[in-house]
Amino acid sequence: MASHRKSRTPGTRVAGIRTPALATAALTSVALLSQTADAAPGEARPSLEEVEKKVGDLYRQAESATEKYNAAKEQTTKQRKRVDTLLDDVAQRTQKLNEARAELGSYAAAQYRTGAGLPDTATFLLAETPQDIFDQRQVLDRMTGRQKAAVDDYVTRQTETMKKRQEATESLRTLTETQGDLKTAKATVQKKLADARELLSKLTAEEKARLAAIEKRKQEEAARKAAELARQQAEQEQARGEAAQQGGGASEGSGSGSTGSTGTPPADSSYGTKAEKALAFARAQIGKPYVWGATGPGSYDCSGLTQAAWKAAGVSLPRTTYDQVNAGTTVPVSQAQPGDLVFFYDDVTHVGIYIGNGMMIHAPKPGTYVREESVYYDGDSAIHSIVRPA
Repeated sequence: MASHRKSRTPGTRVAGIRTPALATAALTSVALLSQTADAAPGEARPSLEEVEKKVGDLYRQAESATEKYNAAKEQTTKQRKRVDTLLDDVAQRTQKLNEARAELGSYAAAQYRTGAGLPDTATFLLAETPQDIFDQRQVLDRMTGRQKAAVDDYVTRQTETMKKRQEATESLRTLTETQGDLKTAKATVQKKLADARELLSKLTAEEKARLAAIEKRKQEEAARKAAELARQQAEQEQARGEAAQQGGGASEGSGSGSTGSTGTPPADSSYGTKAEKALAFARAQIGKPYVWGATGPGSYDCSGLTQAAWKAAGVSLPRTTYDQVNAGTTVPVSQAQPGDLVFFYDDVTHVGIYIGNGMMIHAPKPGTYVREESVYYDGDSAIHSIVRPA
């Protein structure tokens, strides 16, 4: 974990969407106010700070469910392809097995026509499993070479077909489980969002105004911190340039600013080229709506946007935030470069793409649009890590 991290209560590594503070504050405000509506006279009502905290908790549940949905959807798609492949294989093997069975049948019919009683090959046709066939091996001693070859072929095909049928059965069982996970996650997200809409519909104009004032102050503080980060990064860049002019360029720059506590070197020119393509794509999506589970082109969720942006640069990222966070090299916040991924919260529930000067492009939450925003939009302690994906 980068050195800038602050101590927090450990969380579960699940992931998802983020929420604008005004909407989230409004949401929990109504929830808490409704909870205290029947309180005894004189009982203290929750502060707006408490309201905002409760709101964040509610939307984080939707975030986690969204990333679980993304993971289950991806797994379901892969598993369905595997099942289809296995079923096709079983069908082909069954056809070949039937052909081998027919060949044995032809030998049995020929023996029967000679009046030899129960044909030797018929013994194998009556066997239900490969083991049943092996138990009749003494019969092989009375067979011709071609008959023995036909029996061996039949046994091999029956064994392989039974194995593939078992694999297909197990894969179908796994597919059913992943479809269940997908259904559960989808229902959870839908319920959380439905609850949000219902609570927001009860918000008074006065409550909206008070929470909007708090949100404005938070945005101002986030902008101040972004400007401070931009200043620090500019100073580091200047120091590296001065060191290079003095002849100590590569080694001194690497030791003083380009390499941090993680020992990560600065982004090279090839990374810069890829990052420019990723950022160009991300900027082109600004104004498009957030839709949970969406990967474009008309709408995105947070990890869907970052995945699509880097795909435009020729880099394949995993689908979910908690997989994307492991798909690169971690660097300190002070060394963030344009194109780096910015992850939030201990449970990695949100991601944006850094554009420089303490700012990022991200898809916040349902009801909002892809936009530029300070990486400190929810406070500096919310930043989990910075990851360089290429």
